[in-house]
Formats: sequence, C-alpha cells, structure tokens
Amino acid sequence: MGVAAPDDVLHSHATYAMRPVFAQLSEACTRRGLLVAFWRGVGCLVALLAFAPAAFPQGNQTLRVVPLVRDDHVLVSVELTDGLTEEVRAAIRSGLKTTFTYTVELRLDVPAWVDRTIATATITNSVEYDNLTRVHNVVRMLDGRVEDARTTQNEDVVRAWMTNLVRVSLFSTSVLEPNREYYIRVSASARPSNDSILWPFGSGPSAQSRFTFIR
Repeated sequence: MGVAAPDDVLHSHATYAMRPVFAQLSEACTRRGLLVAFWRGVGCLVALLAFAPAAFPQGNQTLRVVPLVRDDHVLVSVELTDGLTEEVRAAIRSGLKTTFTYTVELRLDVPAWVDRTIATATITNSVEYDNLTRVHNVVRMLDGRVEDARTTQNEDVVRAWMTNLVRVSLFSTSVLEPNREYYIRVSASARPSNDSILWPFGSGPSAQSRFTFIR
C-alpha cells in the first residue's frame, strides 16, 4: 500500500473543510432571499392598500354641522352630502352590511393655547339589505347602544338614515362653562362590516361649527 502524496492529502483536507462553509453560505443566502421576498411582499401590500378606492373618495363629500343648545342638552345635526357613492350603493345592494360612523367631539375654544376636548360621542348608522325579502334593515347606535332600528323598502329613507343626523342629543350642558366659546367637530367614515381589504376603512370628510354657551 503506497503513501499518499502530500498534494493529495492537502487536496482531500481542503475539500472536506470547505463543504460545511459552502452549506452555511447557501443557507444564509436562502434565508436572506426569503427575508427580502417577505419585505417586498409587505411593500406591495401597503402600496395596494394605499391606492385602493376608499369608501369615501376624497373631495366629493362635505359635512354640514349645526349645534343647538336647548334646555340642558347640546343637540347636534349633521348632513353628509354625496355620502352614498357608487361603491357604497353596490355594497348595500349586494347584501353587505355597511356602516357610517360619525365621531363627534365637543371642544372648548382656548385662545392662544391648545383647544380642550370636553366630551366625545360616536354614532354609527348601519344598513343591511335582505335580497330575499327586498327589505333594508337599518340600525342607529350611540356609543355602542342601540338607539333606533327600522325596516324599509325605500332607498330614499336609507339615504337619509345613513347621511343625516337631526338634532341628536349628545352632550349635557353641565360640562359647559357659562359664556365660553365651544365648537362641535364631526368626522365621518364608512366601511363594510367584514373589514375586507378590497374595500378598506375609508376616512371621509370632517367639519366643525362654533357656538357660545350663555347662561
């Protein structure tokens, strides 16, 4: 039996030593590739959501807010123009439960300082169309409590229900200071009830209106 030449010994040792190194490099490259692919996918999803059509396309809807102090309550009226977009009407006709949310803030006007939020209220108007009976089921909730629920076959009633609030009692005057300037700020948004990524939560318009509490 002959003795291996020095070159053969060195060649065999080098091959044995480099195999785990190449394996480690290959595994690292694979992990890095998966990580890059993951973040690329996240970026594409964010871009898709950013450019997906919202329930309230910006620039088309406007809010009109009218506060009224009567007896011991602050009543708020809201009118949302062009609130029932084609996307919203299509969602309703398909039987998808659709909700309009109005976030109402009572704020104290503080000159030369940050205005203070005195109280908030959330009103949700929802509609769900039954394709079998051809009836719209509409519900209004105030801060999570059902205030009113009805059924109707009239689409004009649905439109008024979803886009109008008429003298809703939201706040007590007990939280107000006499002879101070206040304002009501309302922001509107719409979404289907299943939170579909194909129709993401749509931020809509906002508006505010001032009043003076005199006692």
